[in-house]
This record gives sequence, structure tokens and C-alpha cells, in this order.
Amino acid sequence: MAKYLLLKHYRGAPAAVNDVPMDQWTPEEISAHVQYMRDFADRLEKSGEFVDGQALAPGGAWVRYDGEGRPPVTDGPFAETKDVIAGWMVIDVDTCERAVELAGELSAAPGAGGKPIHEWLELRPFLSVPPTIAECH
Repeated sequence: MAKYLLLKHYRGAPAAVNDVPMDQWTPEEISAHVQYMRDFADRLEKSGEFVDGQALAPGGAWVRYDGEGRPPVTDGPFAETKDVIAGWMVIDVDTCERAVELAGELSAAPGAGGKPIHEWLELRPFLSVPPTIAECH
């Protein structure tokens, strides 16, 4: 088994087919989207392929060490991760092909109008995982 990270982005990836921002969805559309994600995770938990996953709140800050006895520095002239990363899921699968298959399935979560989003998800192998994504397709 090999672990992969599936990253959901707010921006930075190519536009999704159903590219309506979530803040313009109805409460029912948001509920359907969240339920799809829960059902997907539940199914992977039963198959032993789910490790963990979380949606992220929009707030956050960059923090770095600024020297002995000095308080940590927050924020700076960086791209805000809170504006980029919407959530993540870690899966543990037998093959890279299976990771690609699951990422494609997760991309079909419903959005505006109940239609699949077809969003782009970033699929990243954990550092210790051979083969690389490029080698599996």
C-alpha cells in the first residue's frame, strides 16, 4: 500500500467544468456536496483505503521562527494557503492507478445545480512512495 495526498484547491488549478464558487451555492447544494464527500470517505474506510481527510476553514496564517527569544513572525508577502487549499484527503492504495481513479471519482462531487464539479484535484504521493505520479500514467 502507498499513501497519496488529494488536495482540493480554491484557486490555482485549471477551472472546473461546473465553476460556480461555493459561496453562490444553495444550502441544499452545499449539503449534497458534503454528503458526497462523507459517502466517498466512508466507502474508502470500509475498503481500507481511507487514512484521513479534512475541509479547511478559510482563516489561517503563515508562521516562522524569528530567532532565539523572539516571537514567531506571522504572515508576509506570500501566497495565502488559506486562499488556495480548501481541504485534503489521504488515501492508502495498492497502485498509483488506483489513486488516479479515486481522485477522478472525488472530482465528480456535486456542486451548483447538483451537477458534478469536475474540479481538478492535486494528487501527490508521500515522499517515500515509488513510483511517481508521472510513472503511473
